[in-house]
Amino acid sequence: MNPVGLTLEAILKEIESGRLNRDELFPAFHERIKMVDSKVKAFISVLDEPIEGTEDGDFYGIPYALKDNIMAIGTKTTCASRILENYDSPYDATVTEKLKKHGFFLMGKTNLDEFAMGSSTENSAFFPSRNPWDTERIPGGSSGGSAVAVASGEVPFALGSDTGGSIRQPSAYCGVVGFKPTYGLVSRYGLVAFASSLDQIGPITLSVRDSALVMNMIHGKDPRDMTTVDRKIDFMREIEEGIDGMKFVIPEEFISEGLQDEVRDVIDRTVRKIESLGAKVVRKSLPSLKYVVAVYYIIAPAEASSNLARYDGVKYGLRVEMDDLKSMYMRTRDEGFGMEVKRRIMLGTFTLSAAYYEAYFGKAQKVRTMIKNEVNEILKEYDAIIGPTTPTLPPKIGEITDPLTYYLMDIYTIPANLVGAPAISIPVDFVKGLPVGFQVMGKRYDDPKILRIARSIERNVGILDGNRYNLPKL
Repeated sequence: MNPVGLTLEAILKEIESGRLNRDELFPAFHERIKMVDSKVKAFISVLDEPIEGTEDGDFYGIPYALKDNIMAIGTKTTCASRILENYDSPYDATVTEKLKKHGFFLMGKTNLDEFAMGSSTENSAFFPSRNPWDTERIPGGSSGGSAVAVASGEVPFALGSDTGGSIRQPSAYCGVVGFKPTYGLVSRYGLVAFASSLDQIGPITLSVRDSALVMNMIHGKDPRDMTTVDRKIDFMREIEEGIDGMKFVIPEEFISEGLQDEVRDVIDRTVRKIESLGAKVVRKSLPSLKYVVAVYYIIAPAEASSNLARYDGVKYGLRVEMDDLKSMYMRTRDEGFGMEVKRRIMLGTFTLSAAYYEAYFGKAQKVRTMIKNEVNEILKEYDAIIGPTTPTLPPKIGEITDPLTYYLMDIYTIPANLVGAPAISIPVDFVKGLPVGFQVMGKRYDDPKILRIARSIERNVGILDGNRYNLPKL
């Protein structure tokens, strides 16, 4: 049996039934990568021999991929940047350790926008990844490589990181499931930091049940990450219970100008289907949501400018030798960082400067609290906030040159990061051969409920055909 395109859960069932042998998995997926990756460019590095997990793990032999800003001993962690091009991972990230213990095989590291800064994977220092449904188009970002690897059948699942939508947006563009857990449920130890108060690791999978399965394995308190919380959660516990009697809200700000007509039509059809399943959907204004992009692009670059100060040519990474220390710092960072990273470092350094701190960063933090309060208040009355994951279908590679246009593509995904709330994107339909994603966002620690809602939508509206994903023709 060919395991390519099977969900993680289906692969495990086929192994347990004896119809699939664990020894067949690595060769099958490795062959798939050799066959299609030259067309989609999901991977920065592919391992000829996988990094094997524990032999007595339940998932022994099942492959997965890591976004190349997550550490794994035996791999380079480049962050798709010239400054870390030859940086060998000195240790395993906590999520890597946990997946090893369950027996998973690491196949390689996936492409991203440099240091996870971008929405298209065009900002990789090495090459852009390509959307498997139309290789002339972007796959989204920054976890574009992970979404492409899953959507094109190169691995059954991958891990990404989500700072402002970097798991959900590429998942929507590539037609797979992308889940951002509640902030603090998954350790960030071993994730190269972009914006520490926003970053969260999460799974990209072929099905909602697979996301819950992976979350059961990677969540938990970690003494090496003081932002993690000590909560034991069974993400599968209510996943098949349906949404009859639930109440959802669509913010009017999510369906106003900027939303492409084709995407709006899909969202409207999906909402009607949700209502037919016994849920109530209302439209309501959340006025603070109009500030989310502005707030994010003050806070995230400010945190990034601090986190990226460590790349100075002294401790690790690229070092451009010069006659004096200051020149070495400047030349190393100039040659090592790409344009988008430089833009955000400069923006963040400006907003953190003594003269402008209160006017920009301090004010942005206050507005962030206002957004949190408004979202939390609405979620006391409603089970979830729903709507489109992205405002548009994926544009063509190179089509957008204005950074602000890309920044606005995260308008629906950023609120979950500012609030620290769980959110998921599920594929619900195709338009012109391109997938459209639908987002569900809920209260902090309501992750099982969000997965339950998403599973009900997937089962009744989504594009997954049983336990096998209909792979794009590459």
